Amino acid sequence: MTMLNKDMTLCISLSARPSNNGTRFHNFLYEELGLNWIYKAFAPTDLGQAIAGVRGLGIRGCAISMPYKEDVIALVDRMDPSATAIDSVNTIVNDDGVLTAYNTDYSAIAQLIERNGLDAAASVLLRGSGGMAKATAAAFRDAGFTRVTIAARNEANGRGLADLYGFGWTADAAGESADIIVNITPIGMAGGAEEHELSFSEEQIAAASVVFDVVALPAETPLVKAGRAAGKTVITGAEVATLQALEQFVLYTGIRPSAEQVRAAEEFMRAQ
Repeated sequence: MTMLNKDMTLCISLSARPSNNGTRFHNFLYEELGLNWIYKAFAPTDLGQAIAGVRGLGIRGCAISMPYKEDVIALVDRMDPSATAIDSVNTIVNDDGVLTAYNTDYSAIAQLIERNGLDAAASVLLRGSGGMAKATAAAFRDAGFTRVTIAARNEANGRGLADLYGFGWTADAAGESADIIVNITPIGMAGGAEEHELSFSEEQIAAASVVFDVVALPAETPLVKAGRAAGKTVITGAEVATLQALEQFVLYTGIRPSAEQVRAAEEFMRAQ
């Protein structure tokens, strides 16, 4: 095991509910590739101070998770087109004190849509309207989906997101059904008040052909378990986490691991 030392490069993540997913994924690859790097997850008490720490301490990379994907925009120096296009950030790269924001969530969702052969003619119900919802909605739009409804209680955010991509909006997800249902809220996330709740009803799950939950902690959320039990095609937040983390790793280090190394890192991440 690599021992801590003064020359070690540090990368971190900032989330209201940190998990060990990124920590295990990145640290496994650092060890595998012989890099003198280390990765640590944090739950900041002050986002502004945390980002100032990234700049002032020379932290190389910083992953951004819910609920900070939009709030962090005002704290960086540059926005890569991947983040500008959807006004949402999940990655910050520090180049000698200059902070550039990126979004690798979009590419992860897009890859999963393609990998699972999702039919662009299908109806889609996206529950959520935050930064991750923007990335998800953009990926579905760019994959050719048009029959998409955004379900969000916050009318301003929900309508705004729907209008941005030419989709429909509803305040109440319970009154809708679709071929593809996607949870982009914290419902089902470990550590929260709603961790044991379903983000969609059993009736909505039964009516769907694809069940997609972007929540990565735990990998087997209540929605994922229900989708599997119902025999649906299931896409998990753990899959999203792996794909977006890989692109973050490349941005931070300039190295793209082999497919075999990525699979091993993913297995190590899921074994926690």
